[in-house]
Amino acid sequence: MRHARRRVVRRGTQLAAVGGLLLGGAMVTTAMASGTPGTSAVPFSSGSATQAGDTGAALVAKLGTARTAGSWIGADGRPVVAVTDAGAAATVKQAGAEPKMVSHSMNELKAATATLKAAPRVAGTAWAVDYKTNRVMVEADSTVSASDWSDLSRVAAGIGGFVQMQRSEGKFTTRLNGAQPILSTGGRCSAGFNVTNGTTDFILTAGHCGPANTIWFDEGQGNDQQVGTTIDTQFPGNDFSLIQYANGKAGDNADVVAIGNGQGVRITGAADPSVGEKVFRSGSTSGLHDGTVTALNATVNYPEGTVTGLIQTNVCAEPGDSGGPLFSNGIALGMTSGGSGDCTTGGVTFFQPVTRAMAALNVQLIVTKQAAAGQGATPAPSASANHSAIAPSAATPGSTAPVTGDDTSLVARLTDTRNIGPGLLVIGGSLIALVGTRFIRAEQDRKAYQRYYSATWG
Repeated sequence: MRHARRRVVRRGTQLAAVGGLLLGGAMVTTAMASGTPGTSAVPFSSGSATQAGDTGAALVAKLGTARTAGSWIGADGRPVVAVTDAGAAATVKQAGAEPKMVSHSMNELKAATATLKAAPRVAGTAWAVDYKTNRVMVEADSTVSASDWSDLSRVAAGIGGFVQMQRSEGKFTTRLNGAQPILSTGGRCSAGFNVTNGTTDFILTAGHCGPANTIWFDEGQGNDQQVGTTIDTQFPGNDFSLIQYANGKAGDNADVVAIGNGQGVRITGAADPSVGEKVFRSGSTSGLHDGTVTALNATVNYPEGTVTGLIQTNVCAEPGDSGGPLFSNGIALGMTSGGSGDCTTGGVTFFQPVTRAMAALNVQLIVTKQAAAGQGATPAPSASANHSAIAPSAATPGSTAPVTGDDTSLVARLTDTRNIGPGLLVIGGSLIALVGTRFIRAEQDRKAYQRYYSATWG
């Protein structure tokens, strides 16, 4: 009877150990599968604003530019639409947005900017439509002469009182460098976002960083490691360029942009921003800073030429931050083009919209496979959608991720106790139990044989 009980206990222990091995293996497999996913591409969508339903962009598209004058995000996160008549205001209110009556339609505001563009070009000037004040804001930096300022003021006065002139102490310049520094013989610039055409990967950055055939090197490799070569660039007019990776692939963490101290933000999609939206910019000179989008479709007259269609913000930037990424809530918005001021006194900074650049270059943003599939991450919104549905004050850069060292190889995953430690402990305990029961059984068999041998030959 005692021997029978021992056999039952031993067999139960063995079964439990085998079960533990299976459970531990399942835990390890799950932990490995839940690690950092591979990367894929999010196609750029140029869908219309009607996809956004009751957003400000959709209402502007529905009512037309003769009855509206832009939209922006209010402090409470609700879309605000500038309208010129009571009927349009009623439509906006019925859709759940907030109407604001203004005197000048978008058609009038655009006609004003067209007149400014047709005037003799003055380097150091910029203009954009301020949706909130229903004005066209014209700014001249410290390099603009008194005579040029006087000439431009006469042009503005001829348009109407809704064109407001102002001077700034800074200087509008293109600004090299950025989040992940890259070097060429012509200077230092920054990687903006990683993109792909489906077969080859590229860096999307500012166009003024360098002409076609510029060769880039990784600053972290003592200038010995070639990163890639510029194959396409547009500047002035636009301000974006495409750097093809030397080996054709972006590698690990292609969906992460650096924000300093070895940390980054995981990018899950691309969109156009809205006026009033809180945004974040990263650069190698000044690091991570935040601010607000103040205008869209801005025009800047750099010394090198005129660039149009830019995002205007009050996010500070300094020489060395050019090409760096602009983003919010993990959504890519643009690349640093230029501006004035610094991160001590403040200033204005302009960004090339990432959606416009990707459409022109026919490339897609590289993101995690989960984001591409819409699982556990924000998918890429349409180009004209107001992707921010929260109050600007509640916006964040996005989910954090390490910039480097996130090795997803089998060895690294197996040695990462944070991911699979519990499963390994279960497996280890089960193996000890199996070995222990095997040893006990062998010892019992040895003693039984010894007793039998002694009784037979004693």
